Amino acid sequence: MILFDLEYYRPVSALEAIQLFNRLEREGKQPSYLSGGTEHASFGRSNKKDKKVIIDLKDIPECRALRSEDNHLVLGSALTLTELTENNDFPLLSKAAIEVADHMSRDKITLGGNICGQVFYREAVLPFLLTDSKVMTLSAKGTNYYSIHEVFNQKLHLKNGEMLMLLLTEKRYLKQPFASIKVREQWDKGYPLVTVSAIEVDGEIRVAFSGICPFPFRSKMIESALNNQQLSDEEKVHQALQHLPQPILDDIDYRKFVIHHTLLDILTMLRCH
Repeated sequence: MILFDLEYYRPVSALEAIQLFNRLEREGKQPSYLSGGTEHASFGRSNKKDKKVIIDLKDIPECRALRSEDNHLVLGSALTLTELTENNDFPLLSKAAIEVADHMSRDKITLGGNICGQVFYREAVLPFLLTDSKVMTLSAKGTNYYSIHEVFNQKLHLKNGEMLMLLLTEKRYLKQPFASIKVREQWDKGYPLVTVSAIEVDGEIRVAFSGICPFPFRSKMIESALNNQQLSDEEKVHQALQHLPQPILDDIDYRKFVIHHTLLDILTMLRCH
């Protein structure tokens, strides 16, 4: 049962969504864009979410793009995680997405919904951080392109009224060696602990994390330690763990233990490619 009053809109074009957002704001309301829906439902049931004006983007064709364009793979923010895993044009993203929640939830959770969500895992953003992807947004002032690193720092930072439409990834990254491991409390089942995704580009390992801190992140200092060829794998991982950002979530020692062994597995997997 949803415990908040809901004013719900489902525009059929990006322009309509932007115009609707601006009109609702002029009326003194506080609209928010919605790509997925599962979080609004779960927060509503627990009475933790009080936003009452929702603009659903799932019917907007521009937000459902899935195409090759010049040197990029273009993915719309309203694509579901199931659609992404079934397409598999971006294998690292497919691997990260298929580990999110269960199959029924992945049918509803969208790419944009996961990246912009309130929960701290948001595993779908990791492949985009690793591939220096771009995001395309739309606002009343027009279209904007950003590097993912410009707008994602712990969470996605967009201007008021700005709508996430597309994510663009250079094709050269799509076939690079990669590894992605999600560890749960009971391994195959249970509460998720951490996710580590990695890719090898020009002989260098890039790595991004979810579940260690209250936000996903990629760390150049951790990557520098992991790419230090003067060190053994154990030494690389030991140095990498010195650069974890704060705060670390609960069970700090256990999470560090899990990360330590997961990073060793990641290094082994990439070496075997």
